[in-house]
Amino acid sequence: MSVADAQVHEKDMSALAGKYLTFFLGDEEYGLEILKVQEIIEMMEITRVPRVPDYVRGVINLRGKVIPVVDLRAKFGLEKAEESRKTCIIVVKVQRGDSSVVMGTIVDEVSEVVEISPEEIEPAPAFGTQVDTTFILGMCKTNDSFKILLDIDKVLSEGDVEALARTAS
Repeated sequence: MSVADAQVHEKDMSALAGKYLTFFLGDEEYGLEILKVQEIIEMMEITRVPRVPDYVRGVINLRGKVIPVVDLRAKFGLEKAEESRKTCIIVVKVQRGDSSVVMGTIVDEVSEVVEISPEEIEPAPAFGTQVDTTFILGMCKTNDSFKILLDIDKVLSEGDVEALARTAS
């Protein structure tokens, strides 16, 4: 990579730099922008809601508010896993257009909050037109592994967010 290319890359990635909450789904590590995270709670009883997509586990009562809960494993098409004492819910605020919804996302294990610099971030890979990677902000390269940085606002489609908002009301 030339010096000019490196400067353009760093400029593009500087907007993505900052603090991320990292978590695991299976063996893969992901990151969410810390400003999108409201809190982390341990697993609790989830009330099923009829006629919602498979990846929507239902709703929880969080201090008197009804919060829809999405299973990220199911949303990403990953194998179902046994819940453990490390399984938890990350409560995030998702914004899509004029709609915003506070929702829970079930993850296998929360890892840590990390500061990610522009030099550590690579653009999301292009897999061609068959694979949608718009929900990936970038790939954070560390030592010998990658963290997939998610754009939680794009993990769910606009229709999904509106459906979750209706589920919560």
